[in-house]
Amino acid sequence: MNKYEDFLGLGIAGNFALHLDQAGEAVEFKDIITADEAAPKGMFPFYFPVPCSAKKILHTYPLSHDTLKLPASDVNVQAEPEVGLICELNYKDGVLSSITPTHFGAYNDCSIRIAGAAKISDKKNWGASSKGVSDTLIKIDKFSHNGIMDNYSICSFLKRDDELKAYGEDARLTGYSYFYEKLLSWMLHQLNTQKDFGPLEELSKYIKESDNPKKAIISIGATRYTSYGEKTFLKKDDEIIIAIYNRNDFSINDVTTNIKNNSFDKMSVLAQKVI
Repeated sequence: MNKYEDFLGLGIAGNFALHLDQAGEAVEFKDIITADEAAPKGMFPFYFPVPCSAKKILHTYPLSHDTLKLPASDVNVQAEPEVGLICELNYKDGVLSSITPTHFGAYNDCSIRIAGAAKISDKKNWGASSKGVSDTLIKIDKFSHNGIMDNYSICSFLKRDDELKAYGEDARLTGYSYFYEKLLSWMLHQLNTQKDFGPLEELSKYIKESDNPKKAIISIGATRYTSYGEKTFLKKDDEIIIAIYNRNDFSINDVTTNIKNNSFDKMSVLAQKVI
């Protein structure tokens, strides 16, 4: 999967209630002041298509649709089930002026769990196949209420030793703290104004140095884990499966059965074998 090599890669931290607490990362954002209690904590980069002054590893393309490669070092790694947005970026006088989501799909913002990392991005890209996005995307009719995304939910599973268990909670996409117009407004402001502070980085500088990319893939925040997912780290030969499905077509029981039978029709599914 190299079709997003020319895309800017970004993520959002803290856009689903309680996820940061489950991941043990809430303390890293204790000094970050947000507009309101429910607001995301910030944005982070995971890939730049054009070399810039960001750390070198962020110039390595990390996305795969079928494989997840663990880091060479012995560290804990968790999948992060998320919605990935394919976006068009527009600029005015060299400044980002609009973000337009065109498609969405299942996304794995896989992360290293290590205390004391200087920046969020230090835990997000450790090389090829360290992230994942489904090769089945869904076209967005409008990124607002009464659009197609109102009807969709996200769920995830871990298959280990031929046993399938729920990894993330089954959640409606509209359960994100910031979504639709509120999310777009927040992202635009954040990308143009976020400073290098605590675990965050000054993204506008990197974006400008990368020749203002016209397209981006943005993961909008990890959903909550089940009690099993919260305490289970990935290991070799696991398979992590993230599904985004239309509730008008399937119940969660239907989705679980389909996953067991490797039937992914009418869903955006990311199934990655851990190596």
